[in-house]
Amino acid sequence: MDQATRDAHVARVQQDGFTVVENAIEPALVDALNAALERLERALGARPAMNGFEGHKTVRIYNLLAHGDVFASVPVHQNVLPVIEGVLDPGCLISSLSSIAIDPGESAQPIHADDMVIPLDKPHRAIVCNSMWALTDFTDANGATRLVPGSHKKANPDYGGSYETVPGAMKKGSVLIWDGALWHGGGANRTAARRTGIAMNYCAGFIRQQENQQLGLAPALVKSFPPRLQELVGYGVYQGLIGHIDKKSPAQMLNGGGDFQSIWNRT
Repeated sequence: MDQATRDAHVARVQQDGFTVVENAIEPALVDALNAALERLERALGARPAMNGFEGHKTVRIYNLLAHGDVFASVPVHQNVLPVIEGVLDPGCLISSLSSIAIDPGESAQPIHADDMVIPLDKPHRAIVCNSMWALTDFTDANGATRLVPGSHKKANPDYGGSYETVPGAMKKGSVLIWDGALWHGGGANRTAARRTGIAMNYCAGFIRQQENQQLGLAPALVKSFPPRLQELVGYGVYQGLIGHIDKKSPAQMLNGGGDFQSIWNRT
């Protein structure tokens, strides 16, 4: 991607809250990602989460970097990452990497902003920038992401409220990029075919601890800490969302159990 093209996409995100990079991803990579997700879904027995946010006919697979080399090419793609860096900065971090496959009959996801659990007054500078890779065509009929243009400059929406939206329609191999403050939601799939995408999400690099507690402290030592200290060194999950591992808390995985429940499972 040349500088002028990158700057134009960044300007659209800043103005409208989103942009679409057409034909961003090589067909061979799209095919490889689709094949890998099909294998993973079978191997993991992935099923819909059956809640109001993640859906009842939507299959999601989280933490994709742990599931094969092909996914390592996603966060650093030369037609996507430069736009993300322009919206955030070159010190940005991976926030999450997951797949979202919307099957026929799924209803529309509640309208929301991806950063709405972060207690900052809006509007504010972009602290989250997310992208959706189209591994199939995205259309209004099959569940293309619904967008509220310009809403990143407003306060948070009423979760699940009724708003006028436009569909983020795009061809297979294209990528939708949006400011995490933008109001949006997955669309309803009124067709007979699955809509498959990869959600490659980033956050600003300053949203982390000054000292890396997770590598700086041995897990065996952290396991000996009282629960509140485990949370303070980074083994908790903020607002049931930020810091989870495949919808589990780090402390839950460290300690071999616990009663953590993700924000999505509370809906």
